[in-house]
Amino acid sequence: MKQTSIPTVCVIIGYGINADLELAEAFNKAGGRAERVHIQDLITVPSRLSRYDIVAFPGGFSFGDHLGSGKVLAALCKQHLQPALTRFVTAGKPVIGICNGFQTLVKMGILPNLSGDWKQDVSLIHNDSGLFEDRWVHLKINPHSPCIWTRGLARLELPVRHGEGKFVVGSDHVRKLLVEKNLIALQYTDQAGDAPGYPGNPNGSLLDIAGISDPSGLVFGLMPHPEAFLFSENHPRWTREKIDRAAGLFIFERGIDYVRSRK
Repeated sequence: MKQTSIPTVCVIIGYGINADLELAEAFNKAGGRAERVHIQDLITVPSRLSRYDIVAFPGGFSFGDHLGSGKVLAALCKQHLQPALTRFVTAGKPVIGICNGFQTLVKMGILPNLSGDWKQDVSLIHNDSGLFEDRWVHLKINPHSPCIWTRGLARLELPVRHGEGKFVVGSDHVRKLLVEKNLIALQYTDQAGDAPGYPGNPNGSLLDIAGISDPSGLVFGLMPHPEAFLFSENHPRWTREKIDRAAGLFIFERGIDYVRSRK
């Protein structure tokens, strides 16, 4: 009988990142084996990335968001880890960034990476409300997206907690490419599946975008926190409704299943 090795996950930690424990637990519950690795250790030895099957950028406030959310961490990654991360994705290995991790991925340019040269095409800026939004939102998933993290999913309900989550693009050309290439993987919606307005779209994101992938479908960033819904009791209505399974796990299971399918 063929033995299938357990997919290994590098969960990046350090300097204000604060959702790494939950993210590691999410991958462990999904069937992976997560290791929390300090970003400075990767900068010192970039080849260490090759040991892992998945790289995950958690939420938090990396470097205090003092120069903008995810901006310092993005600059460090672009300066020191671009070749290693490029090799990682080229080898068919997935990357995910959640909240501050999403902000980091878009600002380093690896997402959506439309031209293949890590040029920053999109960003995440201050919410239209001017507030830190902490609420649960409804989400719909694009069935035509190449994103390996959302395959087979249709709807989710997850929490958001951010002050800079408004998705914007650098040009109308970029907006058209995101739509034409089906790189918009996840959108805010209302309970009926329609355009929500505020607060269903908690930040004013263009096209109600909550998450995107790169053209390969391997690199995925999203503002909602699936790692915050690992147990049915995490859901705010768990005492009033039957919550069969924590839906946040679905995303991590897709990532783990994808890696297993390639081994």
